[in-house]
Amino acid sequence: MSTDTNNNNSGNNNKSAEKVVALDPKVAEWMDDAIKRLNTLYNNTNINICNIMSGHEIIAILRLVETIFMEESNLCECEAPIKVVGDIHAQFQDLNKLFDLIGRVPEEKLIFLGDYVDRGPQGIEVLMLLFCLKVRYRDRIYILRGNHETPSVNKIYGFYVECQYKYGVGIWWDFQALFNRIPMAGLISKRVLCMHGGLSPELTSLDIIRQIPRPCEPLDRGLLIDLLWSDPTNKGDGWFHSIRGISYMFGKGVVEQACKLLSLDLIIRAHQVVQDGYEMMTGRRLITVFSVPNYCNQFTNAAAVICLNENLEISFQQMLPPPLPPTVTNAKATPAIASDLNKDAAKADKESIKPYQQKGPSAEKDKKSSEKSGEKEEKSEKKP
Repeated sequence: MSTDTNNNNSGNNNKSAEKVVALDPKVAEWMDDAIKRLNTLYNNTNINICNIMSGHEIIAILRLVETIFMEESNLCECEAPIKVVGDIHAQFQDLNKLFDLIGRVPEEKLIFLGDYVDRGPQGIEVLMLLFCLKVRYRDRIYILRGNHETPSVNKIYGFYVECQYKYGVGIWWDFQALFNRIPMAGLISKRVLCMHGGLSPELTSLDIIRQIPRPCEPLDRGLLIDLLWSDPTNKGDGWFHSIRGISYMFGKGVVEQACKLLSLDLIIRAHQVVQDGYEMMTGRRLITVFSVPNYCNQFTNAAAVICLNENLEISFQQMLPPPLPPTVTNAKATPAIASDLNKDAAKADKESIKPYQQKGPSAEKDKKSSEKSGEKEEKSEKKP
């Protein structure tokens, strides 16, 4: 079946694949066992994934999950309520701490915005936990591609060496083949667009994203690169050359125009570390989210996720960073990237956010757990 056919018929294929997985108890049992084994690595730094999963098993799981990715549209469409997760960067222990705070699949529906590997030590662990959850509960977790899920980046910033050390270079190529099949954007309840990087001058219709053929490898310019690399800025309203030397920077006016053109209420993206784990762009039409704390032990940032309830009301759950090791002495706060330049306006944006309210019988238990671990109360705001 051609890639375009996969994208156009994603709804029917999804239903078919869900039925196959649900009717195959051996697949469900295998994934349950794999998830259980991966969870033994949480809070256990004496072993790594090599102790619980062979290279052959990893490749078999990659083949399963890449089939699911190709059956989904390149623009994954899902419904709220859902929680949006930003960069993880191989911080497997912190990912699990975040799960302790926000809830786990399948109880919670989650969409991840990319950058699972590099910088941190456990990129394979992060990927395999998410992939096993995807195979087991494909309608409860959505996985998008980040700029670090490309060979030109992850060969430099750690993932290549991690693969070489744990399983051998060959498995790195298997991961690259899978990365080329991961969807590149998500659409929540038809009103909230998600991607790793940001907007593009070529993004004049959501169908353009749907029609991107996969497998694909982003090169040096164009829509694919922009979805993974572009950044917001508060320096103006239009398009600007990126300080990264790739893709663009875009201002408030571009965001407002895109929301109007694409019939959106909000854009959620990741790609940049921000001090509170989230940052609202001036105008409240775009939010950056970053979901692990103390990034690379170079920053003192918190982690956060964005929650959308069934009415598309926005809320934030935030986890404060733990104390850094005594050997780390040069960590610093991150600068703002796109908040309002007017300090009073930026403060008003921040103070408009209200605490997220956990519902159900576990609310009190979750509150006590959060207080015990020193995690910051969640913050929220209603949709613009």
